[in-house]
Amino acid sequence: MSQVQKVGLDLMEGGRPIDLYVLTNRNGVSAKILTYGATLVELQVPDRLGELNDIVLGFDTFDGYLKNDPNFGAIIGRVANRVARGRFTLDGKEYRLSINDGPNQLHGGLKGFDKVVWCAEPIPSKDGVGVGLSYFSPDGEEGYPGNLSVRVVYVLTDDNELRIDYVANTDKPTPVNLSNHAYFNLAGAENADILGHELQLLADRFTPVDDALIPTGEIMPVEGTPLDFRTPTPIGARILEIPGNPGGYDHNFVLNNDGGKLAMAARVYEPSTGRVMEVLTTEPGVQLYSSNSLDGSIKGKKGVFYRKHHGLCLETQHFPDSPNHTNFPSIILRPGKTYTQTTIYRFSAK
Repeated sequence: MSQVQKVGLDLMEGGRPIDLYVLTNRNGVSAKILTYGATLVELQVPDRLGELNDIVLGFDTFDGYLKNDPNFGAIIGRVANRVARGRFTLDGKEYRLSINDGPNQLHGGLKGFDKVVWCAEPIPSKDGVGVGLSYFSPDGEEGYPGNLSVRVVYVLTDDNELRIDYVANTDKPTPVNLSNHAYFNLAGAENADILGHELQLLADRFTPVDDALIPTGEIMPVEGTPLDFRTPTPIGARILEIPGNPGGYDHNFVLNNDGGKLAMAARVYEPSTGRVMEVLTTEPGVQLYSSNSLDGSIKGKKGVFYRKHHGLCLETQHFPDSPNHTNFPSIILRPGKTYTQTTIYRFSAK
C-alpha cells in the first residue's frame, strides 16, 4: 500500500525545524525527501532480481548535508548552473550576484535553495504518494531581483516513477532556472563508479564551454566528439578524451525536443544489476556531470568515501549562463507569468 510518512528529526537550521518525508509506493519502492534543501536523500529501487538498493549518493546523517558542497540530491536555484562573472543585465539594469565559483556564480550562490529549510506537507496523488515543498526567496537574495515564490512537488508513482514538478512566481522580472542535483549510481550508492553505465542522450547538439565551464554561446553538433551519446554508450568509453582538470563530463546538451513538452531526454542502463533509468523532461537542456570533483575526501553512505566518477548527474534545466546569451532560450520570469517545469525519473530492470 502506498504511504507517506513524516519523520521529525529534532534538528533545527536557521531557527526552523527540519523534517524527513518518506514516500513508499505499492511496490515497495521508496524515496526520502529532506526539507533542508528539498533534498532527495534516498531512493530505493529494484534490480532485475527484485532486490532493492539505494541508488543516490548522500550521507547517513544530516550533518553531512549541512557541509554539502556537492549539492547531493538538492533542489538548485534561483539559477542552476553557472552565471559568468556573477553578472547579467535585465531591462537595461546590471545585477551583480554573489560569487562562489572562481569569478562566477554556481547553483544559486553562497546560500542557494539547497541550503535553506523548505515548508512541506503531504500531497494526495491519484498516481501514488507525494510531498509538496515551498520556499519564499526575498528580493535581493544572492543578488537576484524580485520576491520569488517557489513550490516543488515530489510524487512517487505506483509505476516506479519519481516525478518532480516545479512552479514559481515573481513580482519583478528575474531569471529562474530550477533543477534537482541527484547523483545516481544504479549499481548502488556504495558502488565504485558509473563508468560502465550505458547512457543514451536524445540530443544532437551541445553548448561548448571555456576553461571555466562558461558557455561560449555556440551550439554545436555532438557528432564526431566524445559527447556523442545518441546511441547507448558506456560513460567511460570516451571520458579520457575530455580535456581539463579534473576531467570528465560537465556539459549541457541541447535536447532534440527543444523543451515545452514532456519528452524523453535520456536512458541509463547498468549491466550488473539490470537497472534502467529513463529521464523525461519539459526542459530544453540536460547537464551531464560525471562527478569529476569527488576526490575521496567525502565520507558518504555506509562509510564509503566518494571518489571521482562515483555518481552520474542528469540535471534537467535551461542552458548555463542563459541571461548572458540572447540566442539561448530565455529564463526570465516576469510578473503575471508562471514558471513551470516537470521532470520524471522512471525506473525498471531488464
